[in-house]
Amino acid sequence: MASEPSTQSRVMFQAVDKTQEPPHRKLGKLTVKYDRKDLQRRLDIEEWIDGQLHLLFDCEEEEIPELEIDIDELLELTDEGQRSRLHELLQECGKPKEDFINGLLYRIKGLRKMSGPLKK
Repeated sequence: MASEPSTQSRVMFQAVDKTQEPPHRKLGKLTVKYDRKDLQRRLDIEEWIDGQLHLLFDCEEEEIPELEIDIDELLELTDEGQRSRLHELLQECGKPKEDFINGLLYRIKGLRKMSGPLKK
C-alpha cells in the first residue's frame, strides 16, 4: 500500500490572504475615538467662551463682531503666543479683556489637539 503514491491521503493547506476582507463584511468609515471627558471639557470651554464674549461685547450674539477663537490653533502656540493671538482677536473689544484671556488660558491647559495633519 505504501508503494502506491496515488492512493495515499494528502492534507493540503491554503494560505489565507489577510489583505482581503471576507465578502460578508461591509466597509465602514474610519473614525477617531476621543475620550468623552475631553469632548465634554472642550464643549464646556466653548460654551464659557460664548458667554464671556457676550459679556465683553455687551451685546446679543448677532451683534458680536466676526470672531473665531480656535482652541486647536491656540494649543499649537506657546503661552506668550496664545496671549498675543487672543489680544489680536479681541482688539475691537473696548472693555478690559485680561480676565477673559487669563481665564481661557487657564481652562485650555492640559487639553489635547482634536484635529491636525496626519503624520506619515
